[in-house]
Amino acid sequence: MEPTSPTDVTKLERAKKHVAAIKGFYIHLFVFVVVMTGLFALNLALNYWADSPWWVQWPFLGWGIGVAAHALAVFGHASKRVADWEERKIRQLMEQK
Repeated sequence: MEPTSPTDVTKLERAKKHVAAIKGFYIHLFVFVVVMTGLFALNLALNYWADSPWWVQWPFLGWGIGVAAHALAVFGHASKRVADWEERKIRQLMEQK
């Protein structure tokens, strides 16, 4: 799709940025699941062989809050407001020069 007007170019750039943000979130989520699975297995093994206390819930809780915040930033209403603010700020700075 070739943009035909300046607004189409802006929409295309915004869409590309949003797709990159979605991709970044899914990479974050994938890494979270892989690492937490490994940590759970390690904690399970340590608990079985060495009677170690459960600690895996703490990194899960902390990092899980980060993943949830990332999801809200990408898919929530705030992402539209941030994009609108960025566009306004860019226009403002361009007009100053």
